[in-house]
Amino acid sequence: MPTTTLHMSDAHFDQLRKIVYDRAGIHFQDSKKYVLESRLARRLEELEFDDFEQYLMFLTMGPYQTEEFQEMFNRITINETSFFRNEPQLDVFEQRVLPELLEKRKSTKRLRIWSAACSSGEEPYTIAIQLHRSLGVRLADWKIEILGTDISEKVLNQAVSGAYPRYAIRSVNPSVLSRYFKEDNGQYQLDDEIRSMVHFETLNLKDRLAAKRFGKWDVIFCRNVMIYFDDEMKTACAKLYHEQIEDDGTLFIGHSETLRNLDVPFQQLDIPQAFAYRKAID
Repeated sequence: MPTTTLHMSDAHFDQLRKIVYDRAGIHFQDSKKYVLESRLARRLEELEFDDFEQYLMFLTMGPYQTEEFQEMFNRITINETSFFRNEPQLDVFEQRVLPELLEKRKSTKRLRIWSAACSSGEEPYTIAIQLHRSLGVRLADWKIEILGTDISEKVLNQAVSGAYPRYAIRSVNPSVLSRYFKEDNGQYQLDDEIRSMVHFETLNLKDRLAAKRFGKWDVIFCRNVMIYFDDEMKTACAKLYHEQIEDDGTLFIGHSETLRNLDVPFQQLDIPQAFAYRKAID
């Protein structure tokens, strides 16, 4: 066990946040040094490292660089999410955007939705529930593709399991809860049919080539993600979404986020509570 106080110097902080930014695009401001220090202290103890110098060598030169970055990333990020989070916005999707798309796609009966940085899967599963109840018996006639991606394999493993604590379903309507979940010892297991509607993949939003291989999308959800990015990374993400969304597709972002001043041709929908964008018309 370490015998010295686990203090992170400014130099070590600069090195660590550069690694995080280069790999994931997340920017830790000077005021967030304590976040990295406090969240990684326990990890150093587990590895029996005396200081952050040893940890940095392990993270950048050791044989388990990729695995350790995943472990570090899981500890320094907060995967705060829940089912039906920001329900007014989801109502816009279900009641306004989705009916339009179903009408436009009625000849192909194909719909593709991407939930980017989906964490433990509550968002894409919520979308699947909305589609299930909107289409009803017509669901069998449609090819629905819902993809949830995240940089963290740990949270995606939880998503695949479809098992959630009470906290994750705190905003779920009782009728929806009884229809789509089963309680077992304090855990809520999602209905298998809903689970089968969503596919999960590991994806780093900085990897544009990897994102392109999934093709274009009718709807993209990227909510409460860009708040962690600087302007350069926000612009890169907005450009990626612009490239990967259909011309009549819709991009949903978080209520505290905006695409203004990013020089990417998106136009915000004039719908209260939507926080939604479409490609700007020339």
